[in-house]
Amino acid sequence: MHPLLILLGALLVGALVYFSWLAAKKRREAFQAWASSHDWSYDPGRSREVYHQYQFLDKLRQGGNRYAFDIMAGEWQGRPAKGFTFHFETHTTDSKGRQQTHHHYLGVVLIYIEREFSELSIHHEGFFSKIGQFFGYDDIDFESVEFSKEFCVRAEEKKLAYDFCNTGMMEYLLQHPRTGLELEGNVLALYDSARLNPGEIEPYLQHLSKIRSLMPEYLFRD
Repeated sequence: MHPLLILLGALLVGALVYFSWLAAKKRREAFQAWASSHDWSYDPGRSREVYHQYQFLDKLRQGGNRYAFDIMAGEWQGRPAKGFTFHFETHTTDSKGRQQTHHHYLGVVLIYIEREFSELSIHHEGFFSKIGQFFGYDDIDFESVEFSKEFCVRAEEKKLAYDFCNTGMMEYLLQHPRTGLELEGNVLALYDSARLNPGEIEPYLQHLSKIRSLMPEYLFRD
């Protein structure tokens, strides 16, 4: 190979590495700025402890090599809250028998609410959820045909699903059709199908607070 092409290739790789480092640095600075302005903590490093703490959530039990990073923690409207990016790996084998590793990222924001509940998940109705229904995974339907078409709802207790997905909640979630939500124990969590960005934390926290406000208050009475 011509030395000039080798040099150009090395310069290109160096430039890509530099701009990747610069983008990561700006992300960390933006996270730190948001955390400081809201009296939250911020840790950019990898943590498997966060995975172990929240592994009861279905979305965090996928793949292998699971860990969290860009971890934010504090209070939101008087409730403990947390945000982080979750990483996991899956593997495939190509036609030549070579194994390939695929890295996946989820943005996660969660709040703690006043009491514990059994498992409930609400996700956008997609191709894979329809396949799951075909193989017998129960998707709860509601009087609102539009809501049932838009969302896949699963719960250990159907009564909780019907109480949670009241008219006001269904109307609100239909305005936010990409919502991915899990409730289990006293944790209410939202998911994004990409890394968490600093500008998303506050809107997601507001989204969670609104969802909590639409839960019937009788659910929190002894």
